[in-house]
Amino acid sequence: MSATWRKWVWVGVVGLVGCRTTGSAGRDTPPEPPRQEVRFGGETVTGDPELASLNDEELFAAGTSAFAAQDYAQAVRHFERLVDFHPQSPHRHKALYQAGIAHERLEQWEDAASRFSELADAQKGTGDALDAAFRLAETQYHLERYTDAARLLATLAGRADLPIGRRLEAQVQQGVCELESGQPERAETTLRHALATYDALPDQDEVENYYPAQAHFFVGELYRLRYAEVKLDPAKGGDALANDLNYKAELLLSAQGNYLRAIRVGNGHWATAAGTQIGALYEDLYDQLVNSPAPKELDAEQAEVYREELRKKVHVLLTKSIDVYERTLEAAERIGSHNTFVDKTRQSLEKMKALLLQDEAPAPPQARPHS
Repeated sequence: MSATWRKWVWVGVVGLVGCRTTGSAGRDTPPEPPRQEVRFGGETVTGDPELASLNDEELFAAGTSAFAAQDYAQAVRHFERLVDFHPQSPHRHKALYQAGIAHERLEQWEDAASRFSELADAQKGTGDALDAAFRLAETQYHLERYTDAARLLATLAGRADLPIGRRLEAQVQQGVCELESGQPERAETTLRHALATYDALPDQDEVENYYPAQAHFFVGELYRLRYAEVKLDPAKGGDALANDLNYKAELLLSAQGNYLRAIRVGNGHWATAAGTQIGALYEDLYDQLVNSPAPKELDAEQAEVYREELRKKVHVLLTKSIDVYERTLEAAERIGSHNTFVDKTRQSLEKMKALLLQDEAPAPPQARPHS
């Protein structure tokens, strides 16, 4: 039985049968707290006896206090007790929403989705019902239900009654989910449409810069994925290898261009992420070139010359990646950004600096033959 179905049964049946007391108390022992059970289909769902004496006002207050203290497990206990056992409470909708957020903070995505789905209204909802629809899409993303999330977000993006910022948010997230679901062409169309909407705004400050920056970043990701699909295979021969390398370089520059647009939007998170990806592209191309064997038509002497010339040409990739990584870290420090992209950038910078030292080290002197 799914978690969603169990909770539906809880709400539907508990409201009818109330609580059932089991066990008996001896004269010298305190009575046990009443145990609440619901039996359905051979399963028993048991309530939380410690909260049985609290009314909906007390449960809501305790849940709100626990949430404010970031004790999300306790917040879930109190909010869900209110939701499941006090269906007529004026606090039920708010408790339902807060329970979903508390599950999110605990990364309990299935439970979060269950709670948000009870409240969400993507077509006409406002307030918590609208916010729950956005959060439901996010939990579906974490549960890798990308197609469901994209469909829900498309409904939200199409609502003319929503502020432009919320529609833009929905459309960008829709494009991300389409990309994750294996639909890169559809994702690019959606993301570019969102960016066209943003670019046409007379006052771009009226929307949060997070989402246009995210859209540019993920268009960059689309080109990065296409770049990664181009394999440099020396077995094809020198001409084919040169063509593949040129095409790969074009895709790298296209990805870089979109990452730079993400940086120019001015959102710290996506600027850091974009800088990291630009540096990683140069690092990856360097690795592929220096570790690639020479074309098959070259003899041993020609292959040695080929590798030496290649080493000179790819040196610039090292310096480019180091420059991008250093500027990315400087920007992250300036805006106080701390995330996984910053950590990755710092590690990559150290690696590329070590390679640069190795690349610039003079070759060992050749041993002279004895006369």
